[in-house]
Amino acid sequence: MVRFGPSGNSESFYDEGYKSSLQMPGWLRQKGLSAYEYQCSKGVKIGKDMAVKLGEEALKNDIFLSIHAPYYINLASQEEEKRTNSIRYIIETLEAAKWMSASRIVVHTGSCSKISRELALSTAVETLKRAICEADASGLGHISICPEVLGKINQLGDLDEILTMCRLDERLIPTVDFGHIHARGMGALNSKSDFENIIDRIENEIGNERMRKIHIHFSRIEYTKGGEKRHWSLDDTQFGPEFHPLAQLIYERVMEPVIICESREKMAEDAIKIQDIYKATIGG
Repeated sequence: MVRFGPSGNSESFYDEGYKSSLQMPGWLRQKGLSAYEYQCSKGVKIGKDMAVKLGEEALKNDIFLSIHAPYYINLASQEEEKRTNSIRYIIETLEAAKWMSASRIVVHTGSCSKISRELALSTAVETLKRAICEADASGLGHISICPEVLGKINQLGDLDEILTMCRLDERLIPTVDFGHIHARGMGALNSKSDFENIIDRIENEIGNERMRKIHIHFSRIEYTKGGEKRHWSLDDTQFGPEFHPLAQLIYERVMEPVIICESREKMAEDAIKIQDIYKATIGG
């Protein structure tokens, strides 16, 4: 089963008079969606009581929950304190995921603007090892950590770097942000074969099973020579990438990803649109 949903809450959710994220699972089900990425991007501020209630609402409405960990995690920092804090933020996110029965957390891996990519990657790998060990020791090892392909050139997190990290442990699932790949490659995703090359690389590096169940972020994106600049909606057709070729591949390769839409302000609306594209592709 392929699941579709938004990253955070669309403007329309609030425009319709809703106020609490506890209402999101029911709202999403009414819209025909089946996934929701709760945002802890500015810190893990959700309490246990609310997290438990959100998890109950998600279960009741058949909504697959994931959580986006704080943006300021930097596994590649050359400062021990920042690496230790980054591990703590991951553990805090995993704990919130446990409360709400979410099975995945999405993690930004950090920056390599002031050091070589090789040093940044080796540092991040070691920090991620520590995070996995702490997660296991804390009884949180059943929740998948999903390192994300990032959109800016000076960030650690191109596809190859993320796959290298994911080879550490079979529980790690890559978050493949196709908008970010498009931006890093200065508009690299234009044909079905462009997307197929990405899927093939994932399968070759971490195997068919994890390839089939990757975590996907998707939106149109504006970029500069530095990579990602801004996310846009599907209606902003001057920006790529297109979802149709990816929909075809998901069907042909019998994939079952969770697809989270990160369109600017219209995440849920565009999640419905890309779900409709997928249904049309499979003749549903």
